[in-house]
Amino acid sequence: MSGANASPIGRSDQGMKQPTPKSLGYHMPAEWAPQEAVWLTWPHNQLTWPGGMLAEVEQTYIEIIRALHTGQKIKLLVRNSDSEAAVRERLVRADIALSQIVFVPIAAEDSWIRDYGPTFVVNRDRQQLAMVKWTFNAGGNKYDDLLADDRIPHEINKAYRLPMFEAGIVLEGGSIEVNGKRAVLTTEQCLLNRNRNPHLTRDEIEDYLIQYLNVEEILWLNESIVGDDTDGHIDDLARFVDDKTVVCVVEEDPSDENYEILKENYDRLRGLIANVVPLPMPGRVGDRDGRLPASYANFYIGNDAVVVPTFGHANDRRALEIIQQCFPRRRVVGVRATAMVHGLGTIHCCSQQEPRIT
Repeated sequence: MSGANASPIGRSDQGMKQPTPKSLGYHMPAEWAPQEAVWLTWPHNQLTWPGGMLAEVEQTYIEIIRALHTGQKIKLLVRNSDSEAAVRERLVRADIALSQIVFVPIAAEDSWIRDYGPTFVVNRDRQQLAMVKWTFNAGGNKYDDLLADDRIPHEINKAYRLPMFEAGIVLEGGSIEVNGKRAVLTTEQCLLNRNRNPHLTRDEIEDYLIQYLNVEEILWLNESIVGDDTDGHIDDLARFVDDKTVVCVVEEDPSDENYEILKENYDRLRGLIANVVPLPMPGRVGDRDGRLPASYANFYIGNDAVVVPTFGHANDRRALEIIQQCFPRRRVVGVRATAMVHGLGTIHCCSQQEPRIT
């Protein structure tokens, strides 16, 4: 990895007068493009997963790593040397090859690295990798104790010394979904929310997406599922599975509170993209405190495996079969995420892809 230009090279608070990824020939590849690694943060926050749930979530992480590590490196943030030693022991007991694991000693407050971590972009002509650092405000300033995770991309880059573009706008990685061919999916509920960038218009936000992801077409859906504290992250709703096809979650029960929300998104998407594949929902997942944002769309596409959250619902098998049809050359692995979703996210939320540049 090149150490050139490791300091920030583009900041939106200067009116994008500085270079942007687009101006320098970088773009965000699709998730199914070859990857060098997947980034994860080992779970530890007992406020996110109280009681005995944290132990279940740790096992979910083991299963995610087991499914993905044969096809790519796992770059795993751990809080300290004691945490690393404990995780090493868990991985050895699970027969996971430690040669595929890169431990990164950075103490994050929470595990949702998709939201606070960097977005990786590539310049194929230069064969160079770079990072986009967005501003993380804990999902619209909802969680003061998580605001410190805004520093994580800077901490990562102390070790990796990549060119880094600082966009200067609030955005989480779960709110954008690209096809690698100049299109991005997002939602109005999230990116236009007043708790993110109230000083920006829709057109201005679109310009940031164009400049920092190097896209040409912004495809807007409306809002997300009940229980989603992110104000509408796209990765619970619709995902590109190739450059012309999107899977989109639908609720089949007209009495379900998600039915009309998801029907509106599905109908809108069919007007935007020719190939839309409906993906069922897992019904109501939750407890006495309310509904949780359980969605099969929150899968992760690795080099040789697609890891899909499951919830012990009758639709688990159908969802896995549909996703397998979308990725015939990859293994589709279901991983139980019933405890994990109590933290208001699952497998895509906890991961971030690093593209391979050669």
